[in-house]
Amino acid sequence: MDSIMGNRVWKLVNLPPGCKPVSCKWIFKKKMKVDGTIDKFKARLVAKGYSQKDRIDYFNTYTLVARTTTIRVLIALAFMHNLVIHQMDVKTAFLNGELD
Repeated sequence: MDSIMGNRVWKLVNLPPGCKPVSCKWIFKKKMKVDGTIDKFKARLVAKGYSQKDRIDYFNTYTLVARTTTIRVLIALAFMHNLVIHQMDVKTAFLNGELD
């Protein structure tokens, strides 16, 4: 949330006519240690996407996650061409994308 707010990547708009918002709910979990004591409490807000109807509330779905087979092909190609592979995790990569 800090990176979203800090980069000002959102804008509050009115809901288009004839559309209904997707409701959400909080999920709370207790993470336990091996000895049975509480390690930490976790909370996340999830959208109730199951309440939407195909072709009424949405038309297309997209997955921005690479498949395992795609990653294996890239690793095999890098090995065949003697390339070096670097791995990194970017937590705010979605903030820099252009969406149509």
